[in-house]
Amino acid sequence: MSLTDEVRLALRKAAEPGKAAAMRAYMKSAMPFLGVQAGPRRAALRQVFADHPLETAPEWRRAVLRLWREAEFREERYAAIELTGFRLYRDFQTLYTVPMYEEMIVTGAWWDLVDELATHRVGGLLTAFPETMRPLMLEWAHAGDLWKRRTAILCQNRFKARTDTALLYACIEPSLSDNDFFARKAIGWALREYAKTNPDEVVRYVRAKGISGLSRREALKNIT
Repeated sequence: MSLTDEVRLALRKAAEPGKAAAMRAYMKSAMPFLGVQAGPRRAALRQVFADHPLETAPEWRRAVLRLWREAEFREERYAAIELTGFRLYRDFQTLYTVPMYEEMIVTGAWWDLVDELATHRVGGLLTAFPETMRPLMLEWAHAGDLWKRRTAILCQNRFKARTDTALLYACIEPSLSDNDFFARKAIGWALREYAKTNPDEVVRYVRAKGISGLSRREALKNIT
């Protein structure tokens, strides 16, 4: 069997169908769930991925996109995301992955699918290829697509002292007037993460920009 077939089989074996409806309701997902909890899912996928290594980056990208595009259950999309980050494929994280991640972000269009890609995959590419990814994130920050804008805002969430504040603010500001919950939440979350490194700067920025409501509460949550 192919890797994608093995993934589907492993997910079905790990499923608890009685939990599927509640998981779908919690995630407000149009796509049904199998009922696979995160722990068993990750364990099963690690084994499948280790047992079925992919030799080349194009083969890996094809497998990811096949899982993603053909998914009938949400856990299959989670599996595609986990395959993007599997340890065997660290060297495959190049600029060639950008179109793949862009497709997943735009078609995923929900926080449980987008945020892992934003903070771990796109953020990793920004670190490795700043001369290309920085202007791309500025472009995404002005995109009509909410989830590309959210990705641009969140992509530095794990950077701590390495955060490029000019880029962070440039990615936030096109969305400051957006009343969408997920845009406002992203702004607050990104600032809250940076506040762990530089709380005084976050307080200054929030006040200077007159940020209010949800974004402000999230940004200042851990600042006393």
